[in-house]
Amino acid sequence: VQLVESGGGMVQPGGSLRLSCAASGFTFSSYAMSWVRQAPGKGPEWVSGITGGGSTYYADSVKGRFTISRDNAKTTLYLQMNNLKPEDTALYYCARDNGGGTSWAEYDYWGQGTQVTVSS
Repeated sequence: VQLVESGGGMVQPGGSLRLSCAASGFTFSSYAMSWVRQAPGKGPEWVSGITGGGSTYYADSVKGRFTISRDNAKTTLYLQMNNLKPEDTALYYCARDNGGGTSWAEYDYWGQGTQVTVSS
């Protein structure tokens, strides 16, 4: 199993970024997937999840600003982030949800992370 994130970077408040997570080594469409972030000095925070069938879930802190999606044919997970705020600054990970739901500690495979920095 391999998960490789990309798309992070530095952006001004109010800006947008689109993260991607290329998945391989398993039947992508059979698994829910999630995004988890970790800010400096803080613990991991679940951000958003999507089932294999496309049902989506969001943390209250990002609801209305972030959109999770997946392309099962391309085995890729996405996170569109709009109206970014300084408090969104973190290392963003994609992870395979092996039944944990919003409990990131239950996720069995993680990518290496991509850094998102929101600063003026």
